[in-house]
Amino acid sequence: MSKEKTVYVCSNCGQESPKWVGKCPSCGEWNTYIEEVVRTTPVHRHAPAGMETAKAKPVTLNEIEVSEEPRIDMHDDELNRVLGGGLVRGSLVLIGGEPGIGKSTLVLQTVLQLTGKRVLYVSGEESARQLKLRADRLASASSDCLILCETSLEQVFTHIKNVRPELVVIDSIQTLSTESLDSSPGSVSQVRECAVAILRFAKESHTPVLLIGHINKEGSIAGPKVLEHIVDTVLQFEGDQHYMYRILRSIKNRFGSTAELGIYEMRENGLRQVSNPSELLLNHDHEGMSGVAIASAIEGVRPFLIETQALVSSAVYGNPQRSATGFDTRRMNMLLAVLEKRVGFKLAQKDVFLNIAGGLRVSDPAIDLAVISAILSSNMDMVIDSEVCMAGEVGLSGEIRPVSRIEQRIGEAEKLGFKRFVLPRYNLQGINTSKLTIELVPVRKVEEAFKSLFG
Repeated sequence: MSKEKTVYVCSNCGQESPKWVGKCPSCGEWNTYIEEVVRTTPVHRHAPAGMETAKAKPVTLNEIEVSEEPRIDMHDDELNRVLGGGLVRGSLVLIGGEPGIGKSTLVLQTVLQLTGKRVLYVSGEESARQLKLRADRLASASSDCLILCETSLEQVFTHIKNVRPELVVIDSIQTLSTESLDSSPGSVSQVRECAVAILRFAKESHTPVLLIGHINKEGSIAGPKVLEHIVDTVLQFEGDQHYMYRILRSIKNRFGSTAELGIYEMRENGLRQVSNPSELLLNHDHEGMSGVAIASAIEGVRPFLIETQALVSSAVYGNPQRSATGFDTRRMNMLLAVLEKRVGFKLAQKDVFLNIAGGLRVSDPAIDLAVISAILSSNMDMVIDSEVCMAGEVGLSGEIRPVSRIEQRIGEAEKLGFKRFVLPRYNLQGINTSKLTIELVPVRKVEEAFKSLFG
């Protein structure tokens, strides 16, 4: 009979320690060690059922034959774009998000549209009747999608051997457990061991696997940090539950770009793809209102226009407030310092609130010009023309620095009916203005941009 002992495992990096420590010596995080019970006798690991183990031998690069394998079309343009063109065979994809944000709805809606492919949907959180009710609400059903309600990893591999699916979905990884460990499901060791076994199965059988995972209160994937290193792709499904829009963002992708994002609209019958993001990020009812500027941003390969809102008011309390939603607060403080030092506007004793409309978080530096324009518009209570769009990065000396892919930004603004576009003067080189119907306003410094906007 095997004895048991207690070890402490870091929930962030998976480092083990014989005693509890406050600060992890591996990753440096505080208060992350949790107690787990493990066996003292070694466990003979056997390959799960359905996984044929073949001995590999080292070969040279010239001996490896490479053929272009077509990716699996998920019949979802937004998901295909975030994945890098489709689902790669043998890949392990982790989709994380807050509870109730719509992860299971997104995955179930996608696999039900895959007609002609045998899909095994393993659910450890919902019963088969609950999944049937959700599928009926999504108004789409596929006879090739098989439902399995199971939490034992060994039983899941047994069913995979019998069914031989072309795609496996596990909802969620925190509910699976293996018999080789005595710890409870969702613990650090269980999540790590189950993920490693699933990864081995995916690589040896060339079967893609979609994992659904929860996130903790800090906003990261629940479980050890090593889980994100095991999988091939990490997708974050985010958004406010009080709003109808959801954003699918790529955090890690071995087969594509991490700059892509997909936008969905939550409806009663599921998630609708938003092919034109500008339709949800722009509000055309702001005419005559100060503190609003339209910026042309790029995330991944597609441009879209966003509405930047700012509110500047006198500080009621002793310390002025600085708050930004959807934008980096430290960069906003830098832009405020540029306004005060280079342009001469005194904002030290005023509250500044910044918001990116639509619930989107933007990291494109090209919206700097729109941010300072909205702040200045609210401070002076002067309205920016609703037919003006802008793009430009602001430097510490007050210069307007050039941005990338300016022609795509101008084309998006022209398509949506804008009349003027403020851009860095350097970006004007090489642009064929003869075919454009939008007026281009090149600027070199912040003062020139303000003069063209406010006269």
